[in-house]
Amino acid sequence: MINNELSDKQIKIYNKIFESFTRGDYEPRIIYSSSEDMREIESSSIQLIVTSPPYNVGKNYGVYNDSKSKKNYLDYLDAIWVECKRVLCKGGRLTINVANLDRKPYKSLSSDITLRLIENFGFLMRGEIIWDKGSSVGVSTAWGSWRSASNPTLRDVHEHILIFSKDSWKLESDNFITSISSKEFCKYTQSVWDMRAVNGKKNWHPAPFPLELPKRLIQLYTYVNDVVLDPFLGSGSTCAAAKGLARKSIGYEIDQSYQELIESQLSDIIDLAFSYEDLKFNGKKLEERLGAIV
Repeated sequence: MINNELSDKQIKIYNKIFESFTRGDYEPRIIYSSSEDMREIESSSIQLIVTSPPYNVGKNYGVYNDSKSKKNYLDYLDAIWVECKRVLCKGGRLTINVANLDRKPYKSLSSDITLRLIENFGFLMRGEIIWDKGSSVGVSTAWGSWRSASNPTLRDVHEHILIFSKDSWKLESDNFITSISSKEFCKYTQSVWDMRAVNGKKNWHPAPFPLELPKRLIQLYTYVNDVVLDPFLGSGSTCAAAKGLARKSIGYEIDQSYQELIESQLSDIIDLAFSYEDLKFNGKKLEERLGAIV
């Protein structure tokens, strides 16, 4: 009987969420300007930030200069982290996908960003996910000295996803419905994620990440109706994932030439990415809150 009652509530609430989805309530807000100034966003209003900044390796991003000095590059990121901290709610999460660079010498961009976020901005580091791209990165022959101890070189087939919280480990949100299944939760809380990379040439963006990456982070770290932000929106994957998961979202993109690509990604999301069976209800006075929805 209890299970039947729960299923009935799950179905009713799922239908309410789907009505909101079809009404367009989860269409993102895209702002074509630099995220160094996010005046459009109220302070403490964002539950999750999912992003991947440019790596400063000279890629052609159009209007953005990806060949700064190391100091200028990290100072540029700092200006954006200031805004990220301002807009995050207490316990809100900042998740950053980065890769380390070069070999002579090796440049640990993940370490540079981590140290500054902890020491300069007081973020709490929750952990780090290794994104194992495996065979999807192609066959690299940059192995240095072939079959010789002279100078063999490691070939990266992974990137990093750095996870931080603002001021508290626990998320403060008025929402209370999660959409992550038990199987997904067990999988996503592991520190190594096996996901195929996206071909930038096919995607028409020099450095896209797969839709699966923001989807997992959104499922793990937010409730339905929470707000997700990407200050480096690029091809639009974060906002597309948020839309399919019934989260509101905001994206900043400095180059408006990506508008068509972003809109194409969003138009591909025509249904919710979870079922009623995945819904779980959390929080105090749960019956009262569910009653207000149903």
